[in-house]
Amino acid sequence: MNCRQADIIIIGSGLAGLMVAEMLSPHKNVIVITKSSMKHSNSMMAQGGIAAAVDRDDNWSDHFFDTVVAGGFHNVEEVTKKLVKKGPILIDKLIELGVPFDKNEHGDFALGQEGAHGRRRILHSGGDATGKALVECLLKRVLKKVSIIEYEMAIDLILDDNGNCIGVNTRNTEGISFCNYANHTILATGGVGQLYPITSNDESVNGDGMAMAYRSGAELTDLEFIQFHPTMLAKDGMAYGLVSEAVRGEGAKLITGTGQRLMDDVHELKELAPRDIVAREIHRALERNEQLFLDITSIQDFETHFPTITSLCKSSSVDLVKGLIPIAPGAHFIMGGVCTDQYGQTTVPRLYAVGEVAHTGVHGANRLASNSLLEAIVFANEVAQNIMSKLDRPLFKKAIKVQKHRLNFELPTIEEIQHMMMTNVGIIRSQESLEKAVDWFSRYKDIVDHNHLLELKIEEKIICNMLTIGYLIATSALLRTESRGGHYRSDYPVTKPDQWYKKQIIRSLNRTEIKRADQECEQRKEGIVS
Repeated sequence: MNCRQADIIIIGSGLAGLMVAEMLSPHKNVIVITKSSMKHSNSMMAQGGIAAAVDRDDNWSDHFFDTVVAGGFHNVEEVTKKLVKKGPILIDKLIELGVPFDKNEHGDFALGQEGAHGRRRILHSGGDATGKALVECLLKRVLKKVSIIEYEMAIDLILDDNGNCIGVNTRNTEGISFCNYANHTILATGGVGQLYPITSNDESVNGDGMAMAYRSGAELTDLEFIQFHPTMLAKDGMAYGLVSEAVRGEGAKLITGTGQRLMDDVHELKELAPRDIVAREIHRALERNEQLFLDITSIQDFETHFPTITSLCKSSSVDLVKGLIPIAPGAHFIMGGVCTDQYGQTTVPRLYAVGEVAHTGVHGANRLASNSLLEAIVFANEVAQNIMSKLDRPLFKKAIKVQKHRLNFELPTIEEIQHMMMTNVGIIRSQESLEKAVDWFSRYKDIVDHNHLLELKIEEKIICNMLTIGYLIATSALLRTESRGGHYRSDYPVTKPDQWYKKQIIRSLNRTEIKRADQECEQRKEGIVS
């Protein structure tokens, strides 16, 4: 088998992986391995911006409260504080790296409004193409100093006899296999969106990193919490792409085919209610066979502000003159993932996870809009700093002598997995539907546990990974007997945190911290700090 060796191997070329590569590359030999093109990732497709308390009237404590309220009070508090406190610092870092954030006519950041945020704090670059701008900026820098290997899929992690991760086995599209050894291996493989038939995710994102981590013995958690974006452009049963929440932030309304407002009597924030609430209401309306549209007639210069969405509408023959975009919910983001500490370390030594594949605890049960790109850069920095603080121990390569067996039965198709997930582990779930899903996935439990012992083609390995994560999501959802955030069960009421718990959250921000945050806000207003 062909072998490579580096100080750091990063699996995935989205924002989180590239940010780690940028920070480590001046000091370490870094290889980035990606399953498809280096420009294929959820980050590249992100229309929404990046949330941070950079405005003179904003502060991190307000951002913290918005985050934990949207998260159903399920967030890990200390790590969430780190996210919102370090956000403005990492925004400055991106500016230093060359990211051109959009400005208004006064030269200030053109901050957008999105659901569940108490104020405008969303930065954009290139209008509704923020993710593309961030990724292209980092790629331009990273390509000069890092080896990026495209069209090569990570198959399984390599562990030594002491349980340390010492690299990853990969296979390219020509069927050639490689052993990649490293002192530190970083998963940056994204989420699980392709487990569902309608999704905002790139076609390469189907849970590979989480499945590999599971097989290596890493701990995973909160997989039942899956966020469905309320507004995918959907027409004639086909999904064409995401319509950013920023469109609703600028005044677009959700209406039925008869022109009735959908959210008027549902939530006080109407279209800007938390995503899980909006997605469920749209789902219910579609089940009643109603047509749903985003009415954009109130937005001036729509084509200028939202060029990506404009192009999407034109390519799917949606007439923007009418001002109505047909929509349906789609799988968007998973709040759970591979458990990490606040520095990205998983429960497997020398294995790190960053970005959507990781569970840092900052999103709780439902991610606040535009906190995902923020998480990527903040914890990429934490991972890089943590690795730089460690002394690299000698790397003892392990000979790979696993007897592979042929697959002796037929696997389900990707479409069958997607149908099972959407029908039974979708936006609204129940004990009956979840038991049906668990029973179906259990037929393949031997594949879930032992597919690393099988001789599989890349297409078969992808299906095995999807079976693994589908099984884990379904069992996790069955075990959580409550409705909270992105996990909604029709047989259990929505869990509302009692007043005692809310007070505990508030007390976690002690008076000194709040006073300091308010002082920083006042200083920004006076121009004392940038």
